[in-house]
Amino acid sequence: MKRSEELLAINCPLGITQTVIAGKWKIVILWELKDGVKRFNQLNKALPQIRQGYLAQQLRQLETDGIIHREVYKEVPPKVEYSLTEVGFNFVKVLDSMCAWGLDYIKFLEAN
Repeated sequence: MKRSEELLAINCPLGITQTVIAGKWKIVILWELKDGVKRFNQLNKALPQIRQGYLAQQLRQLETDGIIHREVYKEVPPKVEYSLTEVGFNFVKVLDSMCAWGLDYIKFLEAN
């Protein structure tokens, strides 16, 4: 079954969203890419807690789902850049809302 068929079979917008962004680092990766194109090493340095192999896996999944674009340049050494697709960029609105909620929640936690 193709990934798009798998996602459509969920038949619930929230379930699809949850499935696409599921993964400890996907939201943070998307947040890093919201400001523009990044190379793998830039992402790796921005997210020092993530293992390289897991970062690569999360990037591949986001690419498979059409959320990010991976551009490979035929150079030696190979140059690979990641950026948000149009649908990925549209998700930035959701990220902004999540960030605002997170800031409010931090205040809630600090008050209690």
